[in-house]
Amino acid sequence: MVNLKSVFTVRTGLFILALAWFSFTFYELTNGVMHNAHPDFTNPEWTWVVVSDLGGAIGLAFRTVGSFIALIASIFYLVKRDLTSPEALLMVRLVVIMEASYWLSLIPSIIPQAWTQFGPMTIENNIPCTVEAILLPIVLVILFFQLSPKRASTQGIKWGLIAGTAYIFVFWLNNACNWIAAVMIKGVDYLTLYPANLFSFLLTTVGLLAVTAFSAYFTAGVIRKADYQGLNLKTVGLIITMFGLYFDIIYVMYLFLGAVGGWGDWYAWFFGHNMDLWLLALPMAGIPFLFYQKTPEP
Repeated sequence: MVNLKSVFTVRTGLFILALAWFSFTFYELTNGVMHNAHPDFTNPEWTWVVVSDLGGAIGLAFRTVGSFIALIASIFYLVKRDLTSPEALLMVRLVVIMEASYWLSLIPSIIPQAWTQFGPMTIENNIPCTVEAILLPIVLVILFFQLSPKRASTQGIKWGLIAGTAYIFVFWLNNACNWIAAVMIKGVDYLTLYPANLFSFLLTTVGLLAVTAFSAYFTAGVIRKADYQGLNLKTVGLIITMFGLYFDIIYVMYLFLGAVGGWGDWYAWFFGHNMDLWLLALPMAGIPFLFYQKTPEP
């Protein structure tokens, strides 16, 4: 028998996360469409800008649809009008395929000349965009096909864990590359003279990598034992919470300290062009799982 109190907190946390995901994505989509409706043709790179922005807008449209579906599903569960298993699987599969489409849309953001002129743009843009635009769609498409009624409770969970680990890895790579590129432009003094920047750099390059490694270790253990029904949801909640707290800590530091050492590429990409700041709400979904309990049937 599932602890009813923990179920309510889990449902509430998932609703808050879905609401944050949809609200932020919808805002970024509408803001991006309005802002880029009249491209600057005086920019010598206007062709790439238009193509990448168009791809990004299409991707955000897919993600907006997916996040809206997730929001509707979370509302059903919040008001305890639970979906049937086929209905729930259908919604999850739709969310997964929409999210795969979003990541695939990042391919136009890759700058061809950056591969031949290796520099900060190669590191902060091309490397992470290439990896995430290939890795995540592949993993998510596999997950989509594994979320069938016959395989969802085994292979669906397996690939769900793999997809979650891939997500954390991609965000580590993306943010670590952004920090490295910022240091290449600003110089090492950008870290050594400003402890806040050094802490942020280490939290990104080492801390987030540690969360990735822990998630991979946990996922490998579950797959090796093939004990999907006995999945430790507290560990899942811990990973989700730690991942979300990374974004919370970085954001709170910025609110209190501002752009330490001056505005640079790190601050520009994380706070000005980050399409995933909705992950600030991730601990709201992760923390309830830390207290999730199952009690034996009487």
